[in-house]
Amino acid sequence: MSKYNKIFIASDHGGFETKGALIKYFSNKYNVIDLGTNSNESVDYPVFAKKLCKEVLNNDNSFGILVCGTGIGMSIAANKIKNIRCANVTSLEFAKLSKEHNNANVLSLSGRFVSDEENIKIVESFIESEFEKRHQNRLDILEE
Repeated sequence: MSKYNKIFIASDHGGFETKGALIKYFSNKYNVIDLGTNSNESVDYPVFAKKLCKEVLNNDNSFGILVCGTGIGMSIAANKIKNIRCANVTSLEFAKLSKEHNNANVLSLSGRFVSDEENIKIVESFIESEFEKRHQNRLDILEE
């Protein structure tokens, strides 16, 4: 049984193909909810970041995955939203630490500079990691 009831996923046009690969892989294991975009036509990434973050905040035991070309734009947009801790992750170790040290609730991935296979491993590393409560004071400071 997973600690996550739902995984929300959204992308812009730069992450559309990778989003599809992630949905295909993780849908067999988790309740994955696709929040768009639905093609590789140009869209404004903040719209999709905001939509996903709203769902993560309104659904306990969930997390989000955002995908754009680099992951940078999506992470900036997501981190504008109170109580979202979005990590732009490009390695397995960063995925692990984003959960252990920062209790990230959204991952932002690169669809253009990281392979689909590596992004799958990144998400798996995140899912398998646990927040280390010794870091809670730092999160409390962030929320002030």
